[in-house]
Amino acid sequence: MSTLPLMFKKEGLVEKHQVEGVDPSDRYFNRAVLVNRTTSGYSTKVMYEALVVESRSYSTIAAAVKELVEKLQESGFSRLRTRTNFRGTRYLAEKESWIDYPDLP
Repeated sequence: MSTLPLMFKKEGLVEKHQVEGVDPSDRYFNRAVLVNRTTSGYSTKVMYEALVVESRSYSTIAAAVKELVEKLQESGFSRLRTRTNFRGTRYLAEKESWIDYPDLP
């Protein structure tokens, strides 16, 4: 990762979040969510086994993460929650609160 402060980075990885929950085969999982700054905002990406899920670009990180969670839910994942683990190279996980997402009806 570049040593430039985040506010000066034009594009690239700016944060890592953690997503955890239950996969479609009813197994607990947790994975890193990569948050990238793009020319039009922020996008997210997570890899789980052979599945790669990406969000579109949004003006906020929260909106990009929310779309990613919704795509996972549409693929059969449930009991999902996320939190920020790294902002740049700074470790935050123990200081950040989890965000829980209600399951799809």
